[in-house]
Amino acid sequence: MSANPPIFATLGCRLNAYETEAMKELAEANGVENAVVVNTCAVTAEAVRKARQEIRKLRRDNPEAKIIVTGCAAQTEPETFATMGEVDLVIGNTEKMQPETWQSMGPNFIGDTERVQVNDIMSVTETAGHLIDGFGRHRAYVQVQNGCDHRCTFCIIPYGRGNSRSVPAGVVVDQIKRLVDKGFNEVVLTGVDLTSWGADLPATPRLGDLVMRILKLVPDLPRLRISSIDSIEADEMLMQAIATEPRLMPHLHLSLQHGDDLILKRMARRHLRDDAIRFCEEARKLRPEMTFGADIIAGFPTETEAQFENSLKLVTDCDLTWLHVFPYSKREGTPAAKIPRQVNGKAIKERAARLRAAGDAQVQKHLQAQIGREHVILMENPHMGRTEQFTEVSFATPQEEGAILRALITGKSDTQLLA
Repeated sequence: MSANPPIFATLGCRLNAYETEAMKELAEANGVENAVVVNTCAVTAEAVRKARQEIRKLRRDNPEAKIIVTGCAAQTEPETFATMGEVDLVIGNTEKMQPETWQSMGPNFIGDTERVQVNDIMSVTETAGHLIDGFGRHRAYVQVQNGCDHRCTFCIIPYGRGNSRSVPAGVVVDQIKRLVDKGFNEVVLTGVDLTSWGADLPATPRLGDLVMRILKLVPDLPRLRISSIDSIEADEMLMQAIATEPRLMPHLHLSLQHGDDLILKRMARRHLRDDAIRFCEEARKLRPEMTFGADIIAGFPTETEAQFENSLKLVTDCDLTWLHVFPYSKREGTPAAKIPRQVNGKAIKERAARLRAAGDAQVQKHLQAQIGREHVILMENPHMGRTEQFTEVSFATPQEEGAILRALITGKSDTQLLA
């Protein structure tokens, strides 16, 4: 460990958090010191604004450190950060995961290093399976896919992440075996467009094939969890795994985005409202205890009140529990930003608040339904664990971190179950 190890700030998604852990290991292995690394998000214009704000704060707090900016915003608009006086180095999403990038960053690396190191992400054809030890001592995240081949009209992410590319199944299985040997009781598969996994590999396997292979070849893994998926791409083997594999956790986060067919078409999504409802119904038939989260955007350009109501109604029609609500934010460089009929900011804010209120009501309904039931819980710290459905459970009596235990649910708070 260096005397003055770098500070890391992560903005945005879980994949960014995963990659920050990989960068920490690369930085430590190469003796990087006296540096602040900001891993940015580009999903909205607001995310880029927050990144700039965070960089200025970090410069004030660390006046002598070298500030390195990376992540999706650095990839999509490197000049935005290169022109900031606070920034010493801008590196792209591919470069940040390459050992040679960090090898050039000794204690005195700035000065003889090119200030902007951002190459064409679309030319990248492989994703490495970065070996990290996970977060905490309970749950590990394994990146199996990166990039996206789809071009939703609101989304800048393909230009920050590149086209879809998959980590081979054998590499994934070996990494999970390693993590299980280290004592992790739960592994989460993560990626940008997880259900596209395998399309670029020989024989074009599907995500369900990977899930079944992991469960078969790593029999000592107690819990396997899938992060966000595109339900229209769920394959037959994945549905079979949901039905037959108790070690696959009954919680899926769905990339739904909206509940109105015309808006979905304008978003260039590949599903319609009924497809989402049908998927949720089918998954629940196969696994009655299944819970769903979902991403929903409020105030997409041209959205009328009636179209918004279709999104609001989708929350109960799909019986969603965990909502990620995104007030639409105009993102330059996307087709949606050019649509003439933008919804005014006040209406977007009000609609997002109504969606969040609907989500809060669904959470309360879910929590209430668990009282009196016994759940299998993975402890994240001595006083909090999560059920198989990813619901937080609070314990008055300390428990062993990382342990899996059974407990009777005796009550609830506004956000947690009580045991």
